[in-house]
Amino acid sequence: MRPYILAETNWNELKDAKFDLAVLPWGATEAHNYHLPYATDNFQADYMVAEAAKVAWNKGGKVIVLPTIPFGVNTGQSDIYLDINLNPSTQLAILTDIVEVLNRQGIHKLLVFNGHGGNNFKPLIRELGLKFPKMFISLSFFPGTLNKYEYFEEKGDHADEMETSLMLYLRPDLVLPPDNWGDGKAKSYKIKAFSEGWVWAERKWSEISEDTGVGNPHKASAEKGERFFTDLTQKIGALFYDLCKADIDDLYE
Repeated sequence: MRPYILAETNWNELKDAKFDLAVLPWGATEAHNYHLPYATDNFQADYMVAEAAKVAWNKGGKVIVLPTIPFGVNTGQSDIYLDINLNPSTQLAILTDIVEVLNRQGIHKLLVFNGHGGNNFKPLIRELGLKFPKMFISLSFFPGTLNKYEYFEEKGDHADEMETSLMLYLRPDLVLPPDNWGDGKAKSYKIKAFSEGWVWAERKWSEISEDTGVGNPHKASAEKGERFFTDLTQKIGALFYDLCKADIDDLYE
């Protein structure tokens, strides 16, 4: 039993417990090229927050990790078989109920740990900040934590070298052999502004990728995944600890 993982602990441990920070991992259920499991985002988020919470806990941080929400926004993948979509309005309803519980029970710091690029929590957090003024709600999306190109060679953002390396390290039993891997070739918009990044529209997944991947996974390895995971969780663990110790009435300098 890990006392910082809510799903594993029990009432005997929690009846007199006090936590300073709750962490809510939020993933997705979707195809990841031919070779990675549909729950890739959930596995990654689970392992990352658990290890980071361990780092913070061992330093004295009172953090509790909530169970991962396994479905995310997949509106651009409506025709990909069994990609499960939660609309943003549904996410807001779920997040509101969770925040209401934490607020009522005196845990006024929440970090939403996003494991899926299609999720966009900033508007939801802005709205909840007005509704629950005592709450300090923050957001982390792990690919921005480190410079991934110090660890991986190929560009991509879905079932790419990074995600394949992570899964080869974390759950190799769920990764198909390399001869099953698609190349992750993806089409770009013909309109240049979208490729430059200053204009956005949702991608129609079945039209941009034949194998549902975006990014070539073939240079992936468990060794790369382990190095990235270790450095990543140390940095995130330091964040968890800092949030535990932070005074939300004195955050700025």
